[in-house]
Amino acid sequence: MPHARSLARSLAPLLAVPLAALPARAAGPDWPDTYLSRVEAVAVVQSLNAALLASRSATATLEGWCAAHHMAETPRLAARLDRGVDKPASPETRKRLAVGPDEPLRYRRVRLACGDHVLSEADNWYVPARLTPEMNRLLETTDTPFGRAVAPLGTTRQTVGSEPLWQPLPEGWDQAAPPAPSCGRLAVPEHLFSHRAVLFTAERQPFSEVVETYTREVLDFRRAARPADPACPKP
Repeated sequence: MPHARSLARSLAPLLAVPLAALPARAAGPDWPDTYLSRVEAVAVVQSLNAALLASRSATATLEGWCAAHHMAETPRLAARLDRGVDKPASPETRKRLAVGPDEPLRYRRVRLACGDHVLSEADNWYVPARLTPEMNRLLETTDTPFGRAVAPLGTTRQTVGSEPLWQPLPEGWDQAAPPAPSCGRLAVPEHLFSHRAVLFTAERQPFSEVVETYTREVLDFRRAARPADPACPKP
């Protein structure tokens, strides 16, 4: 088989290229840096932000987001625990949870992922005495998201703080001419916005405070094709 041997010899240099030398996919969503994309990013981020603020469960909202945007074959959230870390609760957190300075609190830091997408990072302080033994076991030993573990409590949440961390459009954009496209890739920072919320049982007893920081991967989904910007040359 001289032809096959010749083909193998010609491909050998390519197959010998180490994987590290191959170009890697850049981190973050692959959106073009155009005015239209920035307007879309504003709308998408605000849509998710509003859905989370109106929801009883961030876990359920993120799973719905993942499913609607086809971001994973199985759109189910998993909590990737950062084990061995601790962060004392502030006096303000203890006050919102209605516990004294000596009441035991537990701290849990997780990254909430749907498939390969880490959609948010969460710092959570909770009162173990107000949960069932099974809930405490799940939170301490498994990757179950907090919202799913405590769902039998009939959880409601009250947002006590919301902070935008990225503004795709400059100040005064609605009164200025659209900027020229950069014809590159939209640079999206790692974190987009954050929420601080207190969780309550059905009897309105506070049992947890959480700080959720949402990442740029919430935008990392396949978008429908858009018309090319005439100011940008075709690749």
